[in-house]
Amino acid sequence: MNAKVDTTTLNTAPQSQGANWKDPKRYLWLLSPALPVIGLAAVSAYAVAPKKLRALSWAGPALVHGIIPALDRLIGTDTTNPPEEVIEKLENDKYYQWIVKAFIPAQYATLALATWLTGRRKDMPLMDYVGLTLTVGAVNGVAINTGHELSHKHDATDRFFSMLALAPTGYTHFAVEHPFGHHKRVATPEDPASSRMGETFWQFLPRTVIGGFKSAYEIEKRRLERKGKSFWCLENELLQGWAMSAGLFGALTVFGGPRAVPFLVGQAAYGASLLEVINYIEHYGLKRQKDAKGKYERTRPEHSWNSNEIVSNLFLYQLQRHSDHHAHPTRSFQALRHFDNTPQLPGGYASMLLPAYFPSWWFGMMDQRVVDHYKGDLSRINMQPEAREAIYARFGRPAVLADDPAESLPNMVAADALTVGEESKA
Repeated sequence: MNAKVDTTTLNTAPQSQGANWKDPKRYLWLLSPALPVIGLAAVSAYAVAPKKLRALSWAGPALVHGIIPALDRLIGTDTTNPPEEVIEKLENDKYYQWIVKAFIPAQYATLALATWLTGRRKDMPLMDYVGLTLTVGAVNGVAINTGHELSHKHDATDRFFSMLALAPTGYTHFAVEHPFGHHKRVATPEDPASSRMGETFWQFLPRTVIGGFKSAYEIEKRRLERKGKSFWCLENELLQGWAMSAGLFGALTVFGGPRAVPFLVGQAAYGASLLEVINYIEHYGLKRQKDAKGKYERTRPEHSWNSNEIVSNLFLYQLQRHSDHHAHPTRSFQALRHFDNTPQLPGGYASMLLPAYFPSWWFGMMDQRVVDHYKGDLSRINMQPEAREAIYARFGRPAVLADDPAESLPNMVAADALTVGEESKA
């Protein structure tokens, strides 16, 4: 069941443009698959002249944490939407489908070359080794967003490519948990991928990693049980994904040798952490309310933080238009829309990464925004139980506290009781 949205807040192109409308970003979307090409070029240049071009080993972190945020500030935002009458045609344009899949070849080439360099060049300085690890981790971290885009499609080929994109980080379970777990529980205390106000990223990280694995296991186990099959069967998508990652890591270890193993583990960990810090940003403090029967309301645009920074949206397949994504999970990136009534971040996703790592910085930027979003009603906020008293001390104790036992203890089993699900796994 999809979330309902108020289309009166859409900032669409004039109706008269509908028949003749053309996507002004049609070729700019190539920046998305260009990212691993940039990574491959940097690693290749370093391989040719490692002493002269040592700085290129750090190209990934520089791009993610420096260049893209700077370009976001320089180029600005875009809140326009395609006309409603062209959405179907836009969705069916295969050009955009190939843009997403085009990310993967350069992703794997970058990973293979860096594996060889870190494993076979015994004279590589430690700082260069770490830099290459983070650069490839950045490429594979953004590749999780490629896997995310494909995981929402029902075509078996798309789901296979999703697993391919996710395999280098060992995060293939995301293709199960995200569309069938997170989208069902989003913006509730039960969701391991929805962060709470007062929860630091470092508290959120183990909760979301462990909770995500548990959720994926339960989802796939129940799916197979409904079909009368054991968890340990060839149809299990979790086992398929884990086998892909194991096979890839095994082949790369043989290719690069034992010295490449820390690189492979490190790049996977950094890449996966980029996904989780984005998860931390997307729903921080936002909560769907319960009705008189104790059931959660439908997911609405107000339950996701959004951003319209042009450059980040081009690199991330418009992931920042997150409200429309939750309203229409299978809608392709090029057709996602901005809504004027959605909560807005103070910057693009790339600009929010570093603040998320530093709790004081993050809380200073975001807590007041959460409170303002709920017009000062702290009882409506998804709040970290241990931080509740400190938050009340800052913003005032609400007159009526929400009677929500789920806030005090995450309950993964309670996911089945939620009434709002954007997708169900057959």
